[in-house]
Amino acid sequence: MIDAVAAFAMAACAATGQFGVDFFGPALAGFGPGLPPVWLGSSLGLAVGLLTWRRRQAPTVLLAGALTATALVSAQATVVLALYTLAERTMAWPKVAVSVLVSVVLVGTPIWRYAGADGAIPVTVAVCVAPAFLGLYVGTRRELVERIRERAERLEREQHQRVAQARSDERAQIARDMHDVVAHRVALIVLQATALESAGGEDAVVRGRQIGAIGREALAELRALVGILRSDDDAPITPHPGVADLDALVADSRRLGVPVTLSLEKETAERLPLLVEHAAYRIVQESLTNVHKHAPGARTRIRIRQTRQSLQVVISSGRGRPTTTPPLPGGRHGLLGLAERVHLIGGELTSGPTADGGFSLVAELPIAPGRNHDLTD
Repeated sequence: MIDAVAAFAMAACAATGQFGVDFFGPALAGFGPGLPPVWLGSSLGLAVGLLTWRRRQAPTVLLAGALTATALVSAQATVVLALYTLAERTMAWPKVAVSVLVSVVLVGTPIWRYAGADGAIPVTVAVCVAPAFLGLYVGTRRELVERIRERAERLEREQHQRVAQARSDERAQIARDMHDVVAHRVALIVLQATALESAGGEDAVVRGRQIGAIGREALAELRALVGILRSDDDAPITPHPGVADLDALVADSRRLGVPVTLSLEKETAERLPLLVEHAAYRIVQESLTNVHKHAPGARTRIRIRQTRQSLQVVISSGRGRPTTTPPLPGGRHGLLGLAERVHLIGGELTSGPTADGGFSLVAELPIAPGRNHDLTD
């Protein structure tokens, strides 16, 4: 709509040649007051109108047409619009400067002849220089606003990506914790229930009590985990289990008939980071769960060695005893969760079957990355 109105106004000025004739004086070609010839006015009006309509796409062409029209008739209004559009669209100082200089010569010369220097200088500045500076200001401001908008949109996209990544990491952490907390206890319950099927008398009562105790422990751990998820605080409700809790974990497996040996070696008395302790506990817990699932009764050895640089967890198990009960279901998420947990703290995890039909797992958990291995410093 604005372009249509501007095109009509500029076409009318060029066709009649009446805009500012008494003020600007005769045109460069010598046409004075009065209407230009019909053929000239109609041609210039049509051309200037079309160029004004397309001024945003071709501002340089509009300026050339406006200067041509100004040389023949009084069309300074079109020069004003053309210089403003050119400066606002290109924002290139050299191009704008050359355009202003040419416009000053073509527009200012007839005014100089008509009104002298006192009238030519301010009028030429108003017609040629002021519109160019205004166009440069508007174009620069528009570009600045556009850059600010693009930056805000980019920051918003990055924020959404960070939120999505945080949610994904949180879901993975919840999945690991749910697996670690629930799977181990449930596996023990199933194994106890299987043993209860073939037990009798007092042995059945003992098995039943053990199932109840394990179930209560699982419920307590599950409630604690749900409490952490529902809490708005960053700190957990209860401390995470660590290396000191491994004895109780191993004792549970021994009560189920799995011969487990645990050895702890320390080359330093430094306290382990909480993340490292918790990761070591979960590694042992998941390994014992897998032994119960896939190799019941297998002799298992757990060796934990602490140095100044790392905590090494080595778990090896032999071949389990034959069983007629169907194997416990497994989704292969346990080892994957352990690998993610270990990699999060910068460690390495390797696992795989052994030549004698057993299974081996080795985890290296860094304690102080980059510290010199020399124990004398």
